[in-house]
Amino acid sequence: MNINRPLGATRWLMIIAAANGFVAVALGSFAAHGLHSYAAAELVPTWQTGVRYHMIHVIAALIAGMVGRFSVAGGVVGGMAARMATIAGWLFLGGILFFCGSLYLLVLAAQGWLSITAPLGGVLLLLGWASLTWSLISKH
Repeated sequence: MNINRPLGATRWLMIIAAANGFVAVALGSFAAHGLHSYAAAELVPTWQTGVRYHMIHVIAALIAGMVGRFSVAGGVVGGMAARMATIAGWLFLGGILFFCGSLYLLVLAAQGWLSITAPLGGVLLLLGWASLTWSLISKH
């Protein structure tokens, strides 16, 4: 197998994760330089929690993509480790969307009901970590 050839879902996972890294830094910068104009001061820690989880899970998604790519490059094409790592990465991105996204919306819109998707996002993040763990202990 040619390890230099991009690998479909894993490649897109890593591209979207990297783009999310840009978004997380931009949102963190916005919190430091402009959020006070749009949100009450007591909501800033909620925004910062969203940014922190966002960046941590961007890195986790990139790591999952690399694990998936190296699992395939190691000769386990289509193996359980590669599949589970790639699934983990997509779960992390889904968790970012629902967990972090709901925190950002909660701060900007100041509507408590917007946080209803946070638990779904939290579950996706947990499933991502479980899937990544499974991929690392899987033999195939």
